[in-house]
Amino acid sequence: MRQGGLGPGRRFRRGAFVALAFVVLLVAALATVAASIINGNAPAPWITVTVSAVVVVGLILSARVLWRSARSIAVLMDAADRVAGGDYTTRVGEVPSRPLGRLTAAFDQMTERLDTNERRRRELLADVAHELRNPLQVIRGSLEGMLDGLYPADEARLRPLLEETEVMSRLLEDLRTLSMAEAGVLTLERETVDPRRVAEDAAEAYRSTADEADVRLNVILGDDAPAAIEADPVRLTEVLANLLTNAIRHSPAGASVTVRVASANGDVVFEVDDAGPGIPSDQVPFVFDRFVTSADTGGTGLGLAIAKRLVEAHGGTIEAITPNGGGTHMRVQIPRMTDGRNRERRLP
Repeated sequence: MRQGGLGPGRRFRRGAFVALAFVVLLVAALATVAASIINGNAPAPWITVTVSAVVVVGLILSARVLWRSARSIAVLMDAADRVAGGDYTTRVGEVPSRPLGRLTAAFDQMTERLDTNERRRRELLADVAHELRNPLQVIRGSLEGMLDGLYPADEARLRPLLEETEVMSRLLEDLRTLSMAEAGVLTLERETVDPRRVAEDAAEAYRSTADEADVRLNVILGDDAPAAIEADPVRLTEVLANLLTNAIRHSPAGASVTVRVASANGDVVFEVDDAGPGIPSDQVPFVFDRFVTSADTGGTGLGLAIAKRLVEAHGGTIEAITPNGGGTHMRVQIPRMTDGRNRERRLP
């Protein structure tokens, strides 16, 4: 639907027409005066009045345009100074000069993006500090206890410290993968892979984890599933690993987690179903954001964010669905073939 008022192009043409008409009228009046003087005749009074009126109106209009432009530029310069000083909440809003309206609107959009990025950066730093604080405190407390002689430095005391360092290592590696993906510097090493084999390998890698949680892990391979796709097998396995981690973690003891491989319009579809409590409806739009996790389970909240970036890098889609009967249904669709230009593609 078109908004009311004139567009930038029509306003420009209207202003140009008025300016041209003013110039033509002024030139015609001056030519008449010049002709009268050359012929030795005094200009007619109406000509003098007309010329004077045109000049006065022109000066008034020019002064008005200059004043509006100068005021608008001053507002923009002041806003730019505040943004340069780190105040990304600065907004210009409406300015007197219509021709500069588009510039100020673009400026406000730029500062809004800067403000959003700065807020996300601060939230990310706070979340990282929070996630690293707990394992660091455990390691520090245990080491201090060993040094003070409160308990011996044996395997029973050292192994938990090693596990805490592994938690920190996984967190840092996830952050590295996510930051590289968002910066567009993470590459995909594409090759011809069997998606059914990828699903089976991912499930097998997490079968012991499922057994420890008393969760049955099933793999269903559809007869119509593509036998070969162009994808990065390591990154594709990482996507399924993140989905399986969440599914097993949220499933109660005795429940089942199912991995399906099927086809849709020639593309391969991976589906992971669990019997957990499901995702609250108000949280569904945010499940793929960084550090979004439920309060009653573990995890850093980076797995689904990484999965989304890797799926999109393959040109695919990922969605989370909470059926009415409970549980969570994760669906990943990956194109069967690439554009063939190269096998190494940078993330967008």
